[in-house]
Amino acid sequence: MALGRFLLKRGIQGVLVVWGVVTAVFLLRFITPGDPVTFVAPLDASAELRAQIAAELGLDQPLYVQYADYIVGLLQGDMGYSYLRGTEASTIVLARVPATVELAVAATVVAVVIAIPLGVISATRRRDPADYGATLFSLVGISTPNFWLGIMLILVLSVQLDIFPTSRRPIGFFETFAFLVTVENGFAAPMNVGAFLDGLRTWLWHIALPAVTLGTYFTALVTRLTRSGMIEELGQPYVRAARAKGLPESLIQYKHALQNTLIPIVTVLGLQLGTLIGGAVITEAVFAWPGLGTLVIDSINVRDWPLIQGSLIVIGTGFVLINIFVDALYAYLNPRVVH
Repeated sequence: MALGRFLLKRGIQGVLVVWGVVTAVFLLRFITPGDPVTFVAPLDASAELRAQIAAELGLDQPLYVQYADYIVGLLQGDMGYSYLRGTEASTIVLARVPATVELAVAATVVAVVIAIPLGVISATRRRDPADYGATLFSLVGISTPNFWLGIMLILVLSVQLDIFPTSRRPIGFFETFAFLVTVENGFAAPMNVGAFLDGLRTWLWHIALPAVTLGTYFTALVTRLTRSGMIEELGQPYVRAARAKGLPESLIQYKHALQNTLIPIVTVLGLQLGTLIGGAVITEAVFAWPGLGTLVIDSINVRDWPLIQGSLIVIGTGFVLINIFVDALYAYLNPRVVH
């Protein structure tokens, strides 16, 4: 019952935050220099044509009418129409979401796989070379700008050594599963495992450098968090009691101490995943990754406001949903937070 009230409260807060994001994004078009009609109308457009375009865009209506129409449209799944691309904004925006999610999740996986073992080693070997090495790695990772790291990885591993590709991925993660689940004439076709493995290999080859670039800062952060949490847990009375009982040190470290350390780490992982989704703009631009980040940059350059607004709303909504999920998971792991 307490958990239900807790999640209801978080859900209401999430709805209010999303409404605030939508409002801010809507007003952004009116406080930004430049007339949207200028980027839609031909260069030699007459005043009558410009007025007609403004009417089609709804720009001739009062601000509150435009705001109400925009909210109603969003509730119906309508993000507007991109006149520059000649299609619905929602179609373009939602098509870019999988690539951004793939990159954010891959960066998180890279961070977890590297950071947690490194943090445990650093905490259990304090003042050893391994501890100093992990601390140095964390400082370098936090201090290194993503765009610079991405460019260096491309220059060294792609241009000089020709190990990894630099172009955008030819196939997405979800698209690779189409080779396993195909339907022909209403019936399931035989699985093409070979094509699936080739597609998965290609996807991994293209996402490796962007994931490492985006996940480096995250890796350093989780390493420091794991180290500090492990050091604190290893000094608790229950650890000394477990050692007095003769339990193996590895069991004490990984089953008891690390398990208690994971609670704040899970919270940070969820929050950082939302941050990665919104913060992948620079990394996507460096690697020409076909996600929301590159879409936002391209749309800003041509003032395609429906795409800009739709992308920002999707990013903000995704961040809110991830936060709610993390709160629910944290409440499940630690029921005391709901009381």
